[in-house]
Amino acid sequence: MKALLLSLLLVPLAALAQAPVIEISGANFRPLPLANPAPVAQDPGAKKLVAPFDAALGYDLSASGIFQVLDRASFTADAKEGMTAGSINFSRWADVGAESLVKVSLAQDGGSLRAELRLFNVATGREDLKVAKDAPADQPRKLAHALADALYRHFTHEPSPFLTRITYARKAGSNRDVFVADWDGNNAQALTQGGTNILPTLGPSGQVAYTSYRKNRPDIWVQTPGGEAKPLVTEGQMATGAAYSPDGKRLAYALAEGESAQIYVANADGSGAKAITDTPYGLNTSPSWSPDGKRIAFVSNRGGSPQVYVMGADGSGVRRLTFQGNYNQTPDWSPRGDLIAFTARDERNAFDLFTVNVDSGKVTRLTQDQGNNEEPTFSPNGRLILFSSNRNGTPFLWVMTSDGGNQLPLPMDKGSWLTPDWGAAPASP
Repeated sequence: MKALLLSLLLVPLAALAQAPVIEISGANFRPLPLANPAPVAQDPGAKKLVAPFDAALGYDLSASGIFQVLDRASFTADAKEGMTAGSINFSRWADVGAESLVKVSLAQDGGSLRAELRLFNVATGREDLKVAKDAPADQPRKLAHALADALYRHFTHEPSPFLTRITYARKAGSNRDVFVADWDGNNAQALTQGGTNILPTLGPSGQVAYTSYRKNRPDIWVQTPGGEAKPLVTEGQMATGAAYSPDGKRLAYALAEGESAQIYVANADGSGAKAITDTPYGLNTSPSWSPDGKRIAFVSNRGGSPQVYVMGADGSGVRRLTFQGNYNQTPDWSPRGDLIAFTARDERNAFDLFTVNVDSGKVTRLTQDQGNNEEPTFSPNGRLILFSSNRNGTPFLWVMTSDGGNQLPLPMDKGSWLTPDWGAAPASP
């Protein structure tokens, strides 16, 4: 799999006061070798919270795709080494290949947990970053995500995906239930309990729209965590594939009636719906908005097989985007605007993930020979892709970089998890 295309631009020696910047483009990238020793607990209360904090921070850094997080088994530094530059033997860290060193201490004060992170340049011994953050003591993972975000922003000058939310469905027996969770699948909250509830999508305000059979027919419902489910689209024989526009003011979805399915665009509350496709006996499904809200990608069989198309948000200017293969579906438009990820069935009837460049039509394969991989969804910053894969037996959620590199399972409980959607909504307070 092609490596993540990043380029590390090291600062000139004359500009040592500046922080190094990882520019996420270019062909000369190599992940930055980073040492992340276990956090130091300052008191017995904090000691009990080290494990969940450490697990969340380590996963964030590893999944980011911009760091090569070094194996702690290789560390040769004194375990009792301090937090300040003067107390650190940087040559020991250089010996194991570290170029950056992260030191974290944790302290609990009543119901609050405080973390201090220091980032050092191993070659120069310079402290490049010092950040301290607090969180409720029962949310050590949230605190870890906040520090990982600070570190990511320091190196890339971009927001990370670590403070965002995802939604997905869980298959348990005959039930399909919708959940919302932190980006890594933890801190999950069930929105539905029993029945068939599928294809959730996360709105900018944290609301989740999904298709539910609770009235014995597939309609689109909307719900906020902790709130009551409300019907949103109840027309037609089947309403599926809800997708909020980037500003959250409009909703696109597919409505089946008779022998066809058309794409509709409505206000976010379901009012003012208007069909923007009109292909009698044709199926048009799975709408996905462009980041500027002016275009929509969708799947249509108007050419004889399911393919990915794009059109204006008013239905104008329809253009076919994929021509390879005979079964392409579930498009998701990158928030960066350049790529659309989709699922394709190959000649062996296996499902794999690809991206297509919106302008050039160039198709890039992301997964291969690892079970069925489906339902891609970009992170809000467009750098990662979340997807469902059964490579280990049952459908599970995985994450990878946008070029298919660094594929990792989410650190979730065992189960059957599918149809993820990654929204821009911030993590719960």
